[in-house]
Amino acid sequence: MSLSRSARTVLATATVAAVALPLASTAAHAQGARLGASAAAAPYAGLPSGTKQKKTLVIGVDGAAFDVFARADVPHLDRLRAQGLTARSNLYAEPMAPTVSGAGWSTIATGVWPDKHNVKDNNFTNPNYGQYPDYATRLETADPAVSTLVVGTWSPVPEIIFGAKTDLRIAGGNDEGTTAKAADYLAHGNPDSTFVHLDEVDEAGHSSGSASAAYAAALHTADTQVGRLLDAVAARPTYASEDWLVVVTADHGHTPTGGHGGNTPLERGTFVIARGSGIAPGSVRDDVKITDIAPTVLRHEGVATDPAWNLDGTALAELKPDAFDALRPSLRTRVDETGLPADARGWTTTAPNGWSIDNSRMPAGGVTEWRGWSFATDEFWSNTQLGQARETNVRARNVFAVADSDEWDDKAHDAGQFDSTLVSPAYQLDGSASATLSYATDYRVDGPQTGDVYVSYDGGAPQLVKSYRANANTVERLRLTVPAGAGTARLSFRYTGTNSAFWTVDQVAFGQAG
Repeated sequence: MSLSRSARTVLATATVAAVALPLASTAAHAQGARLGASAAAAPYAGLPSGTKQKKTLVIGVDGAAFDVFARADVPHLDRLRAQGLTARSNLYAEPMAPTVSGAGWSTIATGVWPDKHNVKDNNFTNPNYGQYPDYATRLETADPAVSTLVVGTWSPVPEIIFGAKTDLRIAGGNDEGTTAKAADYLAHGNPDSTFVHLDEVDEAGHSSGSASAAYAAALHTADTQVGRLLDAVAARPTYASEDWLVVVTADHGHTPTGGHGGNTPLERGTFVIARGSGIAPGSVRDDVKITDIAPTVLRHEGVATDPAWNLDGTALAELKPDAFDALRPSLRTRVDETGLPADARGWTTTAPNGWSIDNSRMPAGGVTEWRGWSFATDEFWSNTQLGQARETNVRARNVFAVADSDEWDDKAHDAGQFDSTLVSPAYQLDGSASATLSYATDYRVDGPQTGDVYVSYDGGAPQLVKSYRANANTVERLRLTVPAGAGTARLSFRYTGTNSAFWTVDQVAFGQAG
């Protein structure tokens, strides 16, 4: 589903009354400048004064297609990328949710995907914000003295997505108003955590498309506004003693001719640009998702993520690559998947060190890329054929393992079903009576298929740990009973299917507490 700017405005107005304050006066500006470091002693224009040295600014540019940056004039974003991190990633699509703003900004604010926060469109019919609130609400819950500010052009951002616990929520009216209000509070007030939403790149996308000169010009305007916000932060009299985390992101992209909501790469493409302590200048990562923004803000502000929150995101400082990610430099270009660009690189059947693939039950033939378990990236695998739910594999990061009987069956092969087993290294045991196993998985059914996880101790008979026969998209956390005296454990993931769907596995972690 894709809504125009005007349709979204009517909807927002009908849904919730505006929450707004006028731009603070020039006298207030002067007072803030005079107060300098002592400005924290009093609130500024209705915003409680913050108490933290560590502060965060998240800027959302609605509808900004990262792939267009290269031909747009965006010097402030270029400088921010040079000073910090750039991470491109892909969103979901149907059947999880369309690539629309309600779903996108809810994902960014809450740190969970749409199948948890339950915002599937721009109507906000039945959001699950009670279980998965926005990060400003979590900050306020952890410490009511924290100062939180949200300023947004698209009014559902300050009025619906960020909750009532937020100290100050302002509907900016347009991007100039949003920028002016946010810059004023950043320069002269003392917010600890600020979220700013800019909307007019999305308007240009709807009216002209992401391939247009007007869209590139709108990106340049938004970049200038980002620069004004960064200048406001740097102009703070206490800036030298503060520790700022700055993040820029987007909720979705746009098609070349205009519109979004679908599953094409330009619509699904999004990004995280981040600058702050501990972030290497000029770094590029392939494992960062927009769900990581909320826990990264919380961590920077000193709030530990509670496992009971069941967040999908992970703070940037806590993200660790897995064995599959090491394969990225050796990924291959297409062989049989001729629908992809000739230079598309994103798959291999060569397992990482310690892992192996048992294809002894696989028939010969079929699509080369998917004969047995493979290792792939989302940008390669999900684009082999759109609209078959591969876009729901959002919990995998970077390179992941995938068994896809549907794609494999698209080329002639010998008689028999897809039957392949992914085998882990032998994990050393420490004598404890139990072990934990976790992995991200997306198991999708569209015909006869099975998925089973086994563990073998000291090379003995495999013992069933988990079976899949219905759709499952989650991070599994399983507890295993370890036989007394066992020295090693080896996992196996066996998938069978007859032109059915797929099974993905990623971030496999095996450990013992002892």
